[in-house]
Amino acid sequence: MSAITIDAKTEQAQELISKILKDAAAPCVTSSFQSECVVLVHMLLAQKPRIPVLFLETGYHFPETIEYRDKLAADWKLNLFNLEAKQSVADQESQFGILNQTDPSRCCKLRKVEPLFAGLEPYDAWFTALRRDQSPTRANLQQVEPFKLSGGKMIQKISPLADWTTRDVYQYMQAHGIPELSLYDLGYTSIGCQPCTKLPLDPNDPRSGRWQGQGKLECGIHIQEK
Repeated sequence: MSAITIDAKTEQAQELISKILKDAAAPCVTSSFQSECVVLVHMLLAQKPRIPVLFLETGYHFPETIEYRDKLAADWKLNLFNLEAKQSVADQESQFGILNQTDPSRCCKLRKVEPLFAGLEPYDAWFTALRRDQSPTRANLQQVEPFKLSGGKMIQKISPLADWTTRDVYQYMQAHGIPELSLYDLGYTSIGCQPCTKLPLDPNDPRSGRWQGQGKLECGIHIQEK
């Protein structure tokens, strides 16, 4: 059986996006400005130029990530919303110490999970750039699934790139002349907060550079609330 081409995968993703946008009253997309996120935002802008783009401003990002975000936001005229934690980094570290070293899960909860779930409350459809091949924890990812927020509200979570590969993402970026975040040139394959992102330990596992030695695979924003 021949592999599905990137053109076919792009068409399928665009069809799903079109279907969701037709029915959704208040859609949004989250973006970390990694390559797959940029691909998804690019697709969404073609159909809904003012779709809200939510970025988790944790206070711990690489300077390169912030610079890249700001450049794309200006070049693409993004309707960008930077979601922040209740406490500043300085206040959090004063109260709890350096949580990304002592308790990274709590740090993620305070600086990612809580701000995102609060930020998603006004929306009914949440587009993400998750892919099944990113991690074992994402192997069973569905393109469309219900998601319950902390307050009990149910929204749709849509992952149009679920079956895409890293190569598919790269081919789309190349085809559309989209520059990548410069950190990829240094060998990073999965990019989050600077203190918790290292070069990958396993070249076959793109997320093996995240939270090294902490036994942690996810920050928590994609874990279904119970």
